[in-house]
Amino acid sequence: MPDKAISEAIKQVASLMELAARTAPKTKGEDFIMTMTLGEEKIAELAKAMVEFGLARNKKSFDRDGANVSKSTAVVLIGLKNAATVGLNCGACGYATCKQLEEATVIDGEFRGPICSYRHLDLGIALGSAAKMAQIHNVDNRIIYRIGAAARWKRIVDWDLVMGIPLSATGKSIYFDR
Repeated sequence: MPDKAISEAIKQVASLMELAARTAPKTKGEDFIMTMTLGEEKIAELAKAMVEFGLARNKKSFDRDGANVSKSTAVVLIGLKNAATVGLNCGACGYATCKQLEEATVIDGEFRGPICSYRHLDLGIALGSAAKMAQIHNVDNRIIYRIGAAARWKRIVDWDLVMGIPLSATGKSIYFDR
């Protein structure tokens, strides 16, 4: 665990990341983005859940990423909840009309969907804005889908789609030599 000054700085950056995700541009100005920062106690729960999830579903790398999460000072969760369709009938989601998407059978697996493709874009922009904020402040980070799958499975969040960004500040990033 880093010294107190570094830990406090990382917590401040996590708050700025949530702000960046919140203010990121969104389709039609409609906001379905959710954010949350996990501290030490929830990080331990999440890291354990990631390992358990990977074992239970025979999925690779959940243990590796869980180990990295356990060494993180904070984890920022960013996701979508109850995202409405945009109403363009563009077909990018795989349905001919937004009404067909809205009436489609809900699949509730690692994530819940289907979700309008424009809302996926909104989430991507929010994630990129948040990761950029961490990078500007020299905090090591990586967007990890496995964090989101385990956070939903453990019911840390009840969002439809969620990704996690773990944060650390050491002499060498723990998120890239995997």
